[in-house]
Amino acid sequence: MKGFLHTEGKKITDGSGKEILLTGWGLGNWLLQEGYMWKAYGKRFDRPSRIEKCVEELTGREYAGYFWKKYRENYIRREDILAMAALGYNSVRIPFSYRLFMEDGPGIRWKEEGFALLDQCLAWCEEAGMYAFLDLHGAPGGQTGSNIDDSVDNVPRLFIDRDCRDKACALWKQLALRYRSREVVGGYDLLNEPIIPPEAGNGDYDYLLPALESFYEEVITEIRKVDTGHMLSIEGAHWATDVRIFHKKYDANMVLHFHRYAEMPDKACLNRFIEAAGRLDVPLWMGETGENTNPWYAALYPLAGALGIGYNLWPWKKMDTANSPCSIRVPEGYHEILSYLEKGPHPGYERAQQILEEYLVNIRYENCEKHPEVTAHVFRRPPFSMQAVDFDAVPGEGVSWKGNGLPGEDKPYRKDTALEIRERDTAWDKKFAFDCGWERLGLVLHAGEYACYSLDCSLCPVHVLKLAFTCQTEEEAVVQFGRKEGNTIQVILHKNEKEAAVSLGVIPPGTGNTTIKIEILKGTVLFGQLHIS
Repeated sequence: MKGFLHTEGKKITDGSGKEILLTGWGLGNWLLQEGYMWKAYGKRFDRPSRIEKCVEELTGREYAGYFWKKYRENYIRREDILAMAALGYNSVRIPFSYRLFMEDGPGIRWKEEGFALLDQCLAWCEEAGMYAFLDLHGAPGGQTGSNIDDSVDNVPRLFIDRDCRDKACALWKQLALRYRSREVVGGYDLLNEPIIPPEAGNGDYDYLLPALESFYEEVITEIRKVDTGHMLSIEGAHWATDVRIFHKKYDANMVLHFHRYAEMPDKACLNRFIEAAGRLDVPLWMGETGENTNPWYAALYPLAGALGIGYNLWPWKKMDTANSPCSIRVPEGYHEILSYLEKGPHPGYERAQQILEEYLVNIRYENCEKHPEVTAHVFRRPPFSMQAVDFDAVPGEGVSWKGNGLPGEDKPYRKDTALEIRERDTAWDKKFAFDCGWERLGLVLHAGEYACYSLDCSLCPVHVLKLAFTCQTEEEAVVQFGRKEGNTIQVILHKNEKEAAVSLGVIPPGTGNTTIKIEILKGTVLFGQLHIS
């Protein structure tokens, strides 16, 4: 690490002037818990204060106190941070609740637990060469008005109650005072997802947008009294998707922080943020995103990177999952805990302790099931799968793709390109909460058209690069495949062809980034999914 991260126009750079594209994961569920990461989906177990209450009901007060101490020791450890760095990421976002740092009630009374946990994690990050972003995920009174901020009544009281605001400003000033000399701290993420959108069902709090702006002004003033070096991360309202507050620059060293979930993963989902950052001349950071399929990751994150937008996925670890790098194994008998949360019988104090004791072991990194394929898709490292419609957007027409059609608003996807996008399957059922349905789309290439796909072969062993794909053909077609550094190969696809595979030559050592080009010499082909190995 060479000096503090800071902004230079639309770029984030280190102290040497080198541009840093942030890539990493958020440590969700460590210092602020969410029930869904425990496979519990009811309101009774949806936020930290309620989760703590249930654990005490299940196990008794004495064990509950022991449980939370061990939980915070085990959930994120040195091994997690070193593993993240080894996978090729350079940053981590640390979400936390104010309750680990200060007491509720009158006045400002500090607690050492939160600071000690951050101190330890920052030491691991320094060892790993990872930038750490401090994320106030649960502010005093709540900044969102939802379970994710641990609010008492789903009201963003940070912007209503003066005491909450004073406590939040005092907390950030104290954090800035403690960490002002630490270059490992990439920046301060002042508030996570402030002010819930009205359509979420917890009320319309948009009248508090001016209070959000004034809070940012006040807290930044307090931070800058003691720390003029660290970069500040500023999020808008409505799950960090609303850009209305970005009509002005809040600090000379700020990044515009936004979130993306459940979107069609093309440039259209980024445009409003690109435009807002362009007006302010500040960098963009997609500081929370994910909870989707691996091909969705392979679509959005290489696109963001090509546009100079860093990203931080959510979360690094949760229970029984395939779309995070670490999956916590379900403890034996855990269904008894879940049953109790849904008005079932109490499993008994000793039995509940036994189940949660196994959980405390399972959450350690070395005991988690690993999913390296997630990272392979994030960086497009073979082997990985992607949709043919997610051809490169950058640098653009004539290099990334060539089409004989016209851009248009009537297209279901990639409206800014001249290639045809078509629904392969009009019957679509949503498979999970953030399913946007884009996987049903196919890329139609006609004679004279081509599309390119970038990938990262820097960690590949010497081997033959292979491309397998699904397709639809109504007539014979001739397709040319190749890499930018290698030879091309022509393949005849017969009428009614459904799938095929080609070899694209040996990947030599030190290849780094490369590009696969698919060009139609004769006929028309609808491409579905590509698998590159």
